[in-house]
Amino acid sequence: MKQIYNNYTKEDFEVWKILFDRQMKQFPTHASKAYLEGLKIANFETGAIPIFKETNRILKETTDWQLAVVPGIVPDYTFFELMAHKRFPATTWLRKMKELDYLEEPDMFHDVFAHVPLLTNQHFVNFLEELSKIGLEYVDNAYAIELLSRVYWFTVEFGLIQEKTGLRIYGAGILSSAGETKYSLSDEPPRHTFSVKRMLDTSYRKDQLQTQYFVITSYEQLYNSIPEIKQLLREKLSAIVV
Repeated sequence: MKQIYNNYTKEDFEVWKILFDRQMKQFPTHASKAYLEGLKIANFETGAIPIFKETNRILKETTDWQLAVVPGIVPDYTFFELMAHKRFPATTWLRKMKELDYLEEPDMFHDVFAHVPLLTNQHFVNFLEELSKIGLEYVDNAYAIELLSRVYWFTVEFGLIQEKTGLRIYGAGILSSAGETKYSLSDEPPRHTFSVKRMLDTSYRKDQLQTQYFVITSYEQLYNSIPEIKQLLREKLSAIVV
């Protein structure tokens, strides 16, 4: 599959611009430093839907990653196999104007605008790659994949990071949502220090604002947690073997 740029409609460009501008108003005080730096590297603009060929050139030169075009949500094996080989699955379609505030399935704005900037951070992509290799190892074990999905959910999609300037967002699920961007940094939701054990024991829902968030102190912390993820996963799986 590939991106067919000429297929984008006037509404697609309008949707991209609205979503882009809305988030950029919040990001100076809400998005993480690494995300904002990556956004500049990716060279995304308000009136222009990104061209994957150009984005891939930039990513190749920065961290050696690439975007791989997919039609939508892909099977677990495909998802992990792509990222284990430094290829991030991304859709090319955009939500409609009536879906600006909520979308059941991730679109290009989520996959590209929210995810790509952090793909320029070496520690972050190292974490993604190694987590995906674990996923490939256990891809036929539904319970193991559920546990790994919790780690992915509370970090890559809905993670927060404590920076010198304050609490900031790095999770793509938050960065692509205007409502959750505000909510996640408000005084309302509880937040926990980064804990692999607690993440593995915490379920989540996709159809509402998150009821809790986990906070890292660096992207190195994510990458350095890989051995602990492997160990705790083995322990949980061995505990259910009869």
